[in-house]
Amino acid sequence: MSAPTTIAAGGKIRVLEAIRQGKVGGGETHILNLVEHIDTTRFEPVVLAFTHGKMMETLDRMGVNHHVIPSNRAFDLSTWNTVRRLMQRERIDLVHVHGTRANTNILWAARMLRLPIIYTVHGWSFHDDQSWWVKKARIFVEKWITRFVNRTISVSGSNQETGNRYIPHFQSVVIPNGISLSQFDPGRALNDVRRQWGVTADACVLGFVGRMTLQKDPLALIEAFPQVLRANPRAVLVLVGEGELKEPARKRVVELGLEGKIIFEKFRTDVPDVLAAMDIFCLPSLWEGLPIGLMEAMAMRKACLATRVDGSKELIRNGENGLLVEPGEPVGLAEALVRLVTDTPLRMRLGSQARHTIEAGFDVTGMTRKIESLYLETLEHK
Repeated sequence: MSAPTTIAAGGKIRVLEAIRQGKVGGGETHILNLVEHIDTTRFEPVVLAFTHGKMMETLDRMGVNHHVIPSNRAFDLSTWNTVRRLMQRERIDLVHVHGTRANTNILWAARMLRLPIIYTVHGWSFHDDQSWWVKKARIFVEKWITRFVNRTISVSGSNQETGNRYIPHFQSVVIPNGISLSQFDPGRALNDVRRQWGVTADACVLGFVGRMTLQKDPLALIEAFPQVLRANPRAVLVLVGEGELKEPARKRVVELGLEGKIIFEKFRTDVPDVLAAMDIFCLPSLWEGLPIGLMEAMAMRKACLATRVDGSKELIRNGENGLLVEPGEPVGLAEALVRLVTDTPLRMRLGSQARHTIEAGFDVTGMTRKIESLYLETLEHK
C-alpha cells in the first residue's frame, strides 16, 4: 500500500514535518524556520506534533497546515494507524522526522505507505550522564531508526561523529541549523525589555533562554550566581522559559536568598527583544545538537558562555567568540561568569566575533536550500 501523491500530476511536493511536541524548543524553532523559508512554489509542508503548544499557535498565524495526534510516549502503538491515515489523507510524498521519539511513532506508518523518510538528529537521545542500561537501550533504538530511514541529517559535525562512534552502519549529511539574520539583528529598533524587568541601565544582565529541563541545566547558573554577585553586585540573572525544573529553581533561589537578584520569566516569543536586554548569554547544557538559542544570542552580538558539548563547541571558539566550560562543573562555570561580569571590553569583543561567526555560515536561507536539495535527491532515489 502506498499513499496517493501529487508529484505525478505536476503538483507540489507535500512534506510531512514531524516532531514530538508542539512546545517551542530548538527542534521546533528549526521547523518554524524551515516552513517559513521553504520554496512554496515547489514544496507544501504539513506539520505533525504529538502535543499542543506555542509552535502550533505560531503555525496557525503563519497559515501552515498542521495537526496534533496526542501522545506522550515513544512506540505508542495506539497512534500508528492514526498517523498512517493522516499521511494518506494529506497525500504526503516525503516524511521528514525531527528527533527520536517522533520517529518511533512515524516510522511504521511511513514504511507501510512506502514513503521516503529523512531523519534529522537534533542531538542524540543517548548521552553519558544516563545509567548504562538507559544509554544502551537508547543506542539500540537509534540503531533501529537509522537502519530504516532513507537519509539522516546531523545538525552538527560532532553529532555525526557520535553517530559514527556508536552506530556501525551510520551515515549522515551535516546540515547545520540556521537562523534569520534579519530577525536577529542588533541594529534593529527593539523594545526595552529591561524596563519591563525593572532592571537599571548600569546592571550587568546574565540571561538564559530555553526549556528549563535537565538537559539545559539551569540550576547550575543559580548555584554559580552567589560568586558572580561577590564579583559584581550589580549583576542580575534572568531565566526565560518553562519546564519541569522551573519550580525547583524558584525554591533554590529562595534557599540562597537571591529573590531580588534572579528574575523568572515565562516563555516569550519576542526573543530578539529579550536577548537585546542581556549582556551575557549562558547555556550550561549537559548535551546539545546545534543549539539555536545560542546561535540567536551570538547573532545579537552577545557575549556567550556555553558548555563544551556537541554542537556548542562547534559554534564557540573558546576565548575568540565566546567562552566554553566543562558541563556539570559549577566551579568552572562560576569562574567564567566572573570573568565576563568584570570585563566589559572582553564582552564587547566576544560579542562582535560571535555575530561574525553566525553571519559566515549559519543563515537560515542556506540551510533551507540544502534541505530542499536533499528532499529532491531522496525522492529521486527512493
